[in-house]
Amino acid sequence: MIMKLTAVVLLAAGVLSSQERFDLKVRNYFFAGFAGDTASLEKGMKICEDILAAEPKHPEALVWHGSGLFFQSGQAFQKADQQTGAELWQRGLKEMDLAVELAPDNIGVRIPRGAVLLTASRYVPSAEMARPLIEKGLTDFEKAYDVQASYLADLGTHPRGELMIGLADGYSRAGHLDKAQVWFERIQKEMKGTPYEKSASIWLETKSLAPAQAGCLGCHTGATAGK
Repeated sequence: MIMKLTAVVLLAAGVLSSQERFDLKVRNYFFAGFAGDTASLEKGMKICEDILAAEPKHPEALVWHGSGLFFQSGQAFQKADQQTGAELWQRGLKEMDLAVELAPDNIGVRIPRGAVLLTASRYVPSAEMARPLIEKGLTDFEKAYDVQASYLADLGTHPRGELMIGLADGYSRAGHLDKAQVWFERIQKEMKGTPYEKSASIWLETKSLAPAQAGCLGCHTGATAGK
């Protein structure tokens, strides 16, 4: 799950529109940190912590800092430090949840949390643990769609495709196959000639997707994501 989180935050940046965004201040530090650069992660976390020291309820700083804690929980679990891993996991979830509570209509909050939770749900030990992560992540992507629906067609291929396939695959893994069918058919129709169309065709034939087929298709580099 640790390595996958790099792609997750790239997905998060890709789904966000090109408006002035808080994530532009910190994302490259987090990208590098999730790729193994501890010093960069510390810089990104420190930026968020400094903001939170002055403004404890800054939603975007909370959601990014929470994603960093979530990443660190994975590192602890890899080292078999279950207690630290569990503590960081819960702290990360709490911060991301508080961010959404504070700014429920802010896609700069919703997409990072949703992307992290939907991906993390693939790597937990049981379906019982995965389901609440999927359902919560879906609420974030649903809100992001509602906010952007009027101009979704104007977004680039990557942000539009990532949002649509995130919803489609999330519904599929949550067992909402009728909703998944609608979204995959829409992807197949609206995203012709893209990797998203290919993934949609696979799902419509098999009713499942491998993780590599379900998101971050044609991702940008950390320097260009979301532009």
